Amino acid sequence: MSYAKKQFSIKDLEILSGIKAHTLRMWEKRYEILSPQRTETNIRSYGLKDLQKLLNISFLNENGYKISRISKLDNKEIESLVKSISSTTNNKDKALKSFTLSMYNFDQNLFFDTYNSLLKTKTFREIFQETFIPLLKNIGMLWQINSIHPIHEHFLTNLIKRKLILNIEKLQQQKPQKTDSHFVLFLPENEVHDLGILYTNYEILLHGYPVTYLGNNLPMEDLIFLGKIYQNIRFVSYFTVAPDHETAYLEEFQLKIISQIDCEFWVLGPRSSEINMPPSKKIKVMKTIEELVRKL
Repeated sequence: MSYAKKQFSIKDLEILSGIKAHTLRMWEKRYEILSPQRTETNIRSYGLKDLQKLLNISFLNENGYKISRISKLDNKEIESLVKSISSTTNNKDKALKSFTLSMYNFDQNLFFDTYNSLLKTKTFREIFQETFIPLLKNIGMLWQINSIHPIHEHFLTNLIKRKLILNIEKLQQQKPQKTDSHFVLFLPENEVHDLGILYTNYEILLHGYPVTYLGNNLPMEDLIFLGKIYQNIRFVSYFTVAPDHETAYLEEFQLKIISQIDCEFWVLGPRSSEINMPPSKKIKVMKTIEELVRKL
């Protein structure tokens, strides 16, 4: 998708806001909260500003504000009230909606206010698992219905990534408690989606292991040098869009790396489900980060 969806059906609004279509029709008629355009066949059509306003209205309504009161506020008053409430709420669903609003409106302050509010009662790990992961799944749904532009996704994921890196740095300053394995994390060539491997890095550090993080787009041959530096290496990678041929990549890894140095290779990510090779003591394919954590 190279464009942002600018027109939405009432069904789109129902999916995105959680407000039933018949309720939206009633609110339009009674309170004139939205002013849809009409097609030649009299079908409602809404713009991006309508969607943004409705998300704000839905947020306020879920926080106890009656639609009769909300309808008397102008857009700036509604936005101000949303920001005020989002900075004091800890409810998961409210936080999800608030983060979604920050994405649509490119509102960094709203993102930080919501995050800091959650941080008062939750650890970063709880925030990531309970809020950020569902949020990222919601983004996937928005892509499917053509409701966001790539710039929206980049805006939000980079804010999440900054928080993740900050918490990784805090753990890196602590001395590892376990020394039986040294984890080396990397992404293969042409793989640029690093949020999954970064969170894997965070979890491994949290469990007290030393980690060397090498980043993305790494040539396999470069890994051989680490055998001279570390012992009992566990390489970890996260396949999202690469490599093109997962099983062939693992077979090559077995030949070039595992046969040369004392190591294992742990693989996870969406493309790991495409791997088709016999079970191996040295290569472990995992469906989720939770499965990896259970092995730590």
